[in-house]
Amino acid sequence: MSAPIVVSAPGKALLAGGYLVLDPAYSGLVISVSSRFYTVIRDGAPSVRPNEIYVRSPQFIDATWKYTVTLENDDVLVSESPHSSSNRNRFVHCALQLTLKLVSEWNPKDLAYFLSRGLDIAAVADNDFYTQKHEPGEACPSIASLSGMPPFCPLNVTLSDVQKTGMGSSAALITSIVSALLLKFGVISKEGFARRDGSDRVLAHNTAQLVHCLAQGKVGSGFDVSAAVFGSHIYTRFDPKILAPLMDVTEDFSNFAHIPLRSVLDPSTAVGQDKPTWNSRVIPFQLPPLVRLVLADVAGGSSTPSLVRKVNEWRSKNAQDAKQLWTSIDLSNKSLVDSLRELSSLYSTDTEAYEAAVHGLTFLPPSEWAEVGTSGAQRAITQALYGVYQAGQATRILMRKMGENAGVDIEPPTQTELLNQSIAQAGVIAGGVPGAGGDDAIWVLVLESKDASEAPLHRVEQVWRDFKQRTVTPLLATQSMDIGARVEELAGIRGLERAITTEDYAKSPAKLL
Repeated sequence: MSAPIVVSAPGKALLAGGYLVLDPAYSGLVISVSSRFYTVIRDGAPSVRPNEIYVRSPQFIDATWKYTVTLENDDVLVSESPHSSSNRNRFVHCALQLTLKLVSEWNPKDLAYFLSRGLDIAAVADNDFYTQKHEPGEACPSIASLSGMPPFCPLNVTLSDVQKTGMGSSAALITSIVSALLLKFGVISKEGFARRDGSDRVLAHNTAQLVHCLAQGKVGSGFDVSAAVFGSHIYTRFDPKILAPLMDVTEDFSNFAHIPLRSVLDPSTAVGQDKPTWNSRVIPFQLPPLVRLVLADVAGGSSTPSLVRKVNEWRSKNAQDAKQLWTSIDLSNKSLVDSLRELSSLYSTDTEAYEAAVHGLTFLPPSEWAEVGTSGAQRAITQALYGVYQAGQATRILMRKMGENAGVDIEPPTQTELLNQSIAQAGVIAGGVPGAGGDDAIWVLVLESKDASEAPLHRVEQVWRDFKQRTVTPLLATQSMDIGARVEELAGIRGLERAITTEDYAKSPAKLL
């Protein structure tokens, strides 16, 4: 029996570029976060028959799916068994069908060999991806209390009943499954996958993008999959025409049993003069030192597809006004990115001055930073931090205007009040609603203070605890410093083996884990 294949992929937060990233003329700033989805692929247990794949999501009740793979000539057909315990999982089924078909175009012998043993696939997620319930009368969870929870908490609900926190769970899931399958069947190598710009990682990206689009039934911007694969970066979308022929295939996945995919997905395939290409742009990015991303789950709720549809309708009917607004937002977003980059450069130039400037500003609200009487290097650092604050506030105003024009709440009034209170705290740099906005999450950038008793993070948490209009729960996720999806060792991830081997894990009391 071969060693298990374990791949993790991070969640995301789109700090700048909501709606604009749908258009290749604009870019967005997406931060991959420390919370991850994990896929573990092992050779099948005795109960798994040859050419059978057993997929489990053990944090949920009745989340198991069985599939049978039929190999005939060049065709690969993945069929869901009627004995699956759950409703159809479109994302998992699509990932299996398309990835295994692609594998057959590379390594048909390895495909048949490994499938002859059957496969057991388990997928679990860090706690941040799902709203953590608390009993009536209990204090709302804090970062400290969440840090004390066991990893991969069982949720004791069905998959359809879980409330998500909007960190890109489907993109992280698809990326981890697709990458693990490509590694399992030898299409990509661990060494090649470890390189950010290597063809192995790009192939995993292209495949995950196709799977995600087909599972959702539309070609989105792709920033969530891109972040799951490549980590934090400035993202410009790919030409959707690259997937158009495949998106036109009927929803019945059996049609993909005989459709070649390599010519579309393989980055090394020769490009014809009239053939669209994977032309997305990924420019690596990291937040500057002593700047922390903080996310919160807000118990509101919004429909992203509905928001996007209405904004696109307004844009198509008001092209001139929309272009002016999009240009203004784009300039504001670029100013935010430029100021953050400048801070990283200033830290490298004079680390001591940078740390001194940051320490002083943790005791002042950002609205007062422009009046701080410093000189030299510290003055430049203060100005750059104030520039982040100004750009963030300008973008919020413009995004609210976009929402007003389209008749939707991109930053609803309750979110405006919550963000205003949060950003007014000493040592807070900027904040906003991630992605398409709505009433379900916020992000905030805070300065990291050496004095824990005066940490800006603590002040923000207090605002969230006292906020009466919504239940606001902080998340543990911070910026991930890794390149994105990565290969893991099963024994090296705390709690992972227990989560995928414990019977009826979903019903296990978290306090006993």
